[in-house]
Amino acid sequence: MFPPAFAPRMGYLCKYLRKAGWEPIVVTEQIDEDMYSFLTGYAEVTYVNYYRAKNRFLKRLEWTAIQLLDFFFNYKEKKMLKVVKGIVEKNQFIGVLCSVYRTFPLPVAQKIAGKYHLPFVADTRDIIEQYASNEYIAHPVQLLPCIDRKITSLLTKRWLKKRNKALREANCITTVSPWHVEMMRQYNSDVRLIYNGYDPELFYPETIKTPEFRIVYTGRLVSLATRDPRVLFQAIQELADEHLIQPADFRVQWFMDKASWDTILPLVDEYGIADYMDYKGYVSADDIPHILNNSSVLLQLANKADENGPKGIMSTKLFEAFAVEKPVLCTRSDESFLEATIDEAHAGASARTTQEAKDFLLNYYEEWKEKGYTSVNVNHEVVESFSREKQAEQFRQLFMELKDRVQ
Repeated sequence: MFPPAFAPRMGYLCKYLRKAGWEPIVVTEQIDEDMYSFLTGYAEVTYVNYYRAKNRFLKRLEWTAIQLLDFFFNYKEKKMLKVVKGIVEKNQFIGVLCSVYRTFPLPVAQKIAGKYHLPFVADTRDIIEQYASNEYIAHPVQLLPCIDRKITSLLTKRWLKKRNKALREANCITTVSPWHVEMMRQYNSDVRLIYNGYDPELFYPETIKTPEFRIVYTGRLVSLATRDPRVLFQAIQELADEHLIQPADFRVQWFMDKASWDTILPLVDEYGIADYMDYKGYVSADDIPHILNNSSVLLQLANKADENGPKGIMSTKLFEAFAVEKPVLCTRSDESFLEATIDEAHAGASARTTQEAKDFLLNYYEEWKEKGYTSVNVNHEVVESFSREKQAEQFRQLFMELKDRVQ
């Protein structure tokens, strides 16, 4: 995906490469979403359209047919490869970068780089191994459980085989967390860490008084196994039972899609804290800076990073929270790199227990009651290292290095 659909990492990269005098050219699958329209216009983009049906039944039939064609005959890759060849043969390039969350279209980039003798960088963002379950499948198979597991296993093995072949042939892999770096070193000796980040032109601190104490969450919630709010909910329940907070001025605001809200709603009811919740719906990305600056605490949902839990997930919204200098509460703590990064940035706390979450919330609730707003004294040197502008410079220097090495 690519803006306006998604992939802010690549959208911001194109923005700052363009500002540095480079001319990024993008080929991507067409996805009919409009989430990051403000990131368009920084690159020449060709959208490859695989789906044309309009009728709901025909759309489902078409999607199924294309998945089968792709599985048995690499249909999507072949179509995109043809498009990319036409573009490469009309221009001169310094290298090929493919940013991927699963596998497609990494093999296309691999073939193009090999055919035209160009440096090849594989940027791995949200890899299959980081998830607690099968959340990496956008459209789960829904037949019988035993059949679903078999199909999921088959697809996953195929995706990993193709992905890993391309990763081994890359000149360099870039990725988004220390855990990802170690994971990727199984396939390539040259792995570079370039975090996700924030756009300094959009995300910066503002002092805004609010009429209520607001705990804010923005984004999707794919599963409770990956992002578990139970520690937070337990803390709110206990604070309410102890009469330390009240719904009139203590609010938890959820800026998320309906499917994500439906995922957490049963837990809200289980803990009896519905009076403290505000469902705000999903908002466009360009509204996020204003929402963050009008918050009191910014919530990062996570879970313990272990064999059965999520691993290495450090999303864009973490660094955007750092940039506005609002206290960050991560719950439940991953007890790993996410917790360490929040500590290093002096940006907040990662709650491993209910008591830790209660202490954190009460502290900033009292600050809000006194001043009408909250803030945190971040480590600016650490936070500024996550600037999208600085990350674009990392990519730029990498390609200059690879250009000299490959030649």
